[in-house]
Amino acid sequence: MSRDNDRWLTDLREDGEAREAALSELRTALLRNLRQALSRYSVDDAFLEDAVQDTLLRILDRLGQFQGRSRFLTWATSIAIRVALGELRRGRWKDVSLEGVLATAGFVPDQIVDRESPPQAQAERRALLHTLQQLIEHELTERQKTALLAELKGMPQDEIARHLGSNRNALYKLTHDARKRLKRGLETAGYAAEDVVATLPR
Repeated sequence: MSRDNDRWLTDLREDGEAREAALSELRTALLRNLRQALSRYSVDDAFLEDAVQDTLLRILDRLGQFQGRSRFLTWATSIAIRVALGELRRGRWKDVSLEGVLATAGFVPDQIVDRESPPQAQAERRALLHTLQQLIEHELTERQKTALLAELKGMPQDEIARHLGSNRNALYKLTHDARKRLKRGLETAGYAAEDVVATLPR
């Protein structure tokens, strides 16, 4: 059956056979689209099935958020891809300890200065980054420093929160407060707002 956006929404909100048929069609389409989107990753059918099942639950919970600016299947597929990539990221970090991340997550200014830029620009950038390094070391709490350095290394927020015995909202506040403290420190040291924004880890 060919469904337009309105038909998808109507059928998925119904009880009974229409909903089951729509869910079955949506599941098949998402499996196909996800298999194609993740073709360069080493994922098996079980992974795809789990990702699609999680996606279907999210879609049913968020039908009211669909605004019709794209085809329904395009919107649903984008959710499926986000779900799958999130699972892949979590899987990559699942057995990585926070201590292991921090052992290699040091903030080393000399390694992130653009060697192609003019000598004067390199010197200015290096000075700013050294100031930032000192602020990270001396102005942040140990918990703030741990969270921020783990973020710089690429560890997902959910994993950082799990290691810290926290949750995503509390971690967001922790790193937000850390960035505000670093921003104040850089401004006090005489750096302009645009330099601060360009330099602070996001």
